[in-house]
Amino acid sequence: MQKYRTHNCNELTKDSKDKDILLSGWINKKRDHGNLLFIDLRDNYGITQCIVDKSNPCFEELEKIQLESVIKVIGKVVTRSRETINPDLKTGEIEVNINFFEILGTCKELPMPVFSDQEYSEEIRLKYRFLDLRRKKIHENIILRSKIISFIRNEMSKLDFLEFQTPILTSSSPEGARDFLVPSRLNPGKFYALPQAPQQFKQLIMVSGFDKYFQIAPCFRDEDSRADRSPGEFYQLDLEMSFVEQEDIFEVVEKLMINLFKKFSVKELLNDKFPKISYDDVMLRYGTDKPDLRNPLLIYDLTSIFTRDDVKFEIFKKLVKSGSKVRCIVAKNTKDKPRSFFDNIDKWAKKEGASGLAYFTIEKNKKILAKGPVGKFFSENSLNEIMKITSAVEGDSIFLACGKIKDVEKISSLARDKIAKNLDLIDENKFAFCWIVNYPMFELDDITKKVKFSHNPFSMPQGDVKKLNFDKPLDIKAYQYDLVCNGIELSSGAIRNHIPELMYKLFLIAGYAKKDVDEKFSGMINALSYGAPPHGGIAPGLDRIVMLLANEKNIREVTMFPMNQNAEDLLMGAPSFVSDEQLKELNIKKIVKNK
Repeated sequence: MQKYRTHNCNELTKDSKDKDILLSGWINKKRDHGNLLFIDLRDNYGITQCIVDKSNPCFEELEKIQLESVIKVIGKVVTRSRETINPDLKTGEIEVNINFFEILGTCKELPMPVFSDQEYSEEIRLKYRFLDLRRKKIHENIILRSKIISFIRNEMSKLDFLEFQTPILTSSSPEGARDFLVPSRLNPGKFYALPQAPQQFKQLIMVSGFDKYFQIAPCFRDEDSRADRSPGEFYQLDLEMSFVEQEDIFEVVEKLMINLFKKFSVKELLNDKFPKISYDDVMLRYGTDKPDLRNPLLIYDLTSIFTRDDVKFEIFKKLVKSGSKVRCIVAKNTKDKPRSFFDNIDKWAKKEGASGLAYFTIEKNKKILAKGPVGKFFSENSLNEIMKITSAVEGDSIFLACGKIKDVEKISSLARDKIAKNLDLIDENKFAFCWIVNYPMFELDDITKKVKFSHNPFSMPQGDVKKLNFDKPLDIKAYQYDLVCNGIELSSGAIRNHIPELMYKLFLIAGYAKKDVDEKFSGMINALSYGAPPHGGIAPGLDRIVMLLANEKNIREVTMFPMNQNAEDLLMGAPSFVSDEQLKELNIKKIVKNK
């Protein structure tokens, strides 16, 4: 007989009746019925109910033992009576009569219960993460994460991708987020950087003659925390392919995502062929490049309406003359909604930092008219034009926002989601994927007003590279794309620029002289000059994929040992101070700031 168990805690059924068995696990719950003690024994696989009566010498000791103590029990399997069967447990038809038990690990007083999924503060949960991970919901999330990664690996192998590992200690990157720096002991005064992504290395793999690469890659970025982004580190499915165009990347990723989401979720995929939306269209129709396509509401541009003489809404007209844009959202069939519905959305917009949302409802009483606070400012002709632009009909309501382009896009996007949620329009039982394509290669920096890369600096521009107009860089589109699902960006990717001469020209527009490119990207630019194939790739975020499939709102719920909002590991006490001896060995001097 094995020393600790003959079965796992999810295996015993009525077919095991009268078997002598041995189980080991944690005491999940106890129920004392006076002469009979019920113990739910839990391991990684499930729960088995064990019983001991008062005549058993073990009774008193088991009665006193602390929950979450680890024990081994020896006993006999018995079937439950029909009225005591628990259909929620795999082992719900049986229980184990305990003959003998042994304590394998004692437990102190618990700072939080394990048998429930009750919410506790982040500080408690992360400080005692090893207890938090025992709880059913998060334990299952982490197991799901492991299964998803295994499935992805198998699928990538089926698609003839080879898995390689790229370096963790590398050089600092001038693009993207802040680097985590690692001092070099052997090279005083110099630093490695932890990779923000394996971007340059995976391109070098293609230059090296390998055709299809993937990696479950750890990435490190010194960024602030968000619900869908861990501070410090995250994992992504990193992949790159040679001799491909944009559509080839899409085909691989769509096949993978469809198989993955159908395997691990009962939710319906809204589209088996992911729609492609250009960057210009997505910013107009959704106000964001991360649209939730489960939401049927669209945004329309009504700027031209406010140049008409028969529109008397003077506040908006003055703003439009100074360069502002007007965007609107049509809420269908809302004529019977109370005034409070509209006023609450207006108040919400003001809390979001906007000046509010103007609104009116289209009515027909012999002629078309607008009911609401600003309805009187619109003529019948102007209303007819609005209805033509927006496809609005009688009974629909129009919410209006006016401001500078980025401000009006932001509030319109937020309002679109807010109105849809208030009207219960979003189907939570669907996954809606889409591609965002045709990103601009460059954009103006809001502060410096200088031209900078808008996405990935190593991307290939669209069009005939010999005929590109470098004098109008803001007109240049790139083969860059994002994969979005339910309003969450899962991935960014691009067809890469593999032509050194073209790369120099593009970097010059963003303010990098040839010597800067040679210095900052020496490995990349040198490799590309030795015969580089056309190539491209993408890197879906694993944490966000698992978050969607686990139906969680916070990435912490699918990460085994996450940091808190301040990028601190409360369990291990990181970051921490190090000794003066360690600093001296690394040729680093500590500077103490006066408070």
